[in-house]
Formats: sequence, C-alpha cells, structure tokens
Amino acid sequence: MPGKVVSREEWLTARKELLVKEKAAVRAQEAFNAQLRNDFPMVKVEKEYTFEDLKGKYTLADLFQGRKQLIVYHFMLGPDDEAGCSGCSFLADNLPSTLTHLNAANTTLVLVSRAPIAKIEQYKKRMGWEFPWYSSFGSEFNWDFQVSIDEAVSSPATYNYKPMEKPYKGELPGLSVFYKEGEDLFHTYSTYARGLDGILVTHQLLDMTPIGRQHIDWKRHDEYETETK
Repeated sequence: MPGKVVSREEWLTARKELLVKEKAAVRAQEAFNAQLRNDFPMVKVEKEYTFEDLKGKYTLADLFQGRKQLIVYHFMLGPDDEAGCSGCSFLADNLPSTLTHLNAANTTLVLVSRAPIAKIEQYKKRMGWEFPWYSSFGSEFNWDFQVSIDEAVSSPATYNYKPMEKPYKGELPGLSVFYKEGEDLFHTYSTYARGLDGILVTHQLLDMTPIGRQHIDWKRHDEYETETK
C-alpha cells in the first residue's frame, strides 16, 4: 500500500494543500519557458551540414521543410550499432503520434542519427515509426552538438555542458532547437540527459499514480514479454 487511507474530507484537505505546490511548480515552468522564449540568446549556424534519407541529401536548412522552427532529436544509433538505443526508443514512443499540430505551429520535428540511412530505415521499420529520420553520417553535426563522443578526438569530452568524468566513445541522447530567419539559421537551445525528461509522457503520467515510475528498465516496445490469459 503506497499511502495511508483517509476519509474523503481528509483527502480533499490534503489535495488542496498539494494544489498550492502544484500551481507553484506550473508557474515556475511557465517562467522558465518565458525566459527561454524571450530572454535566452541564440547563435548563428555558420557551418554547413549534410544529411541523408532514402530520397537524397539535404542541408540543415532543408530539414526545416519550409517552416520557421526545427526540433532535432539526437537518436543514439551509431554506425556500428546493431539496434537503436532502448532509452531513445522509449523516448521516440513518447513523441506525438501525429506531427500535424507541431507543423501547424510552424515547427518541424525530425530524428537524426550518425548511422548510415540503410541501418536507420531498417530499425525504423522494425519499430513502426513514421517520423522523418535522417542520417548525419560523414557530417560533423553530431560531434558539434555533443552527442557523438570520442575522447581521442576531443579530450576531455564534453556532454551536458561539462567535462565527462569517465572516458567515453559513442553516441549520447539530446535534443536541439533551431530557428530560421530568411536564409539565416540559428541554434537556440539544446538539452541532454535529465533535461529530456519533460517530453517523456509515460513518465509524466506515471508521476501522477500512487506507485510512480517504479524504476522500470524500459525496453524497446517489441521486447516486452506478452502476457497470456
């Protein structure tokens, strides 16, 4: 039993007290969002990057698909990986089932990985996803946005805005946001590690339940054992 059992009146009193903290948390999040929109600086993207899907090659500007904003999820799938990261796969399952609403808000969402496009398409088909997903293989994009790490190339390696404590080589998760004004592209925001938690809808829903997240070792959705009745 995760909590004590009380009368409806006691529950209502406790809920009203918790509501005060809940509203304070919402206001704090709103203040953070406002600072990110209105006060946080951006930097012009000067370097050229190349991406690829089955239809051809693209620049970073092309990934906007004619819209003002671009959100890139850096999915952990490297050239030597046999399958996508289970954590990134869990996150991808939490992304909107339709991108229509984002597109209506002048925003494009894509996934980018360093694996060759054939490997990306193979895993994308396995997972049943329809997200636009591009390969950055041969480009410095992943290195520049600190989601591909190699201590031999950059020492000490940096992730989540600080030097890594242990040597590491491979892919790491992240999310980056870009803005387009005329022909100019700007990097406005990137977040990594626990900063990605806010887009995990499964976590947000479980946080409202009595037993919470339960520290489950999330798997790819086709790897859970199917219970039969």
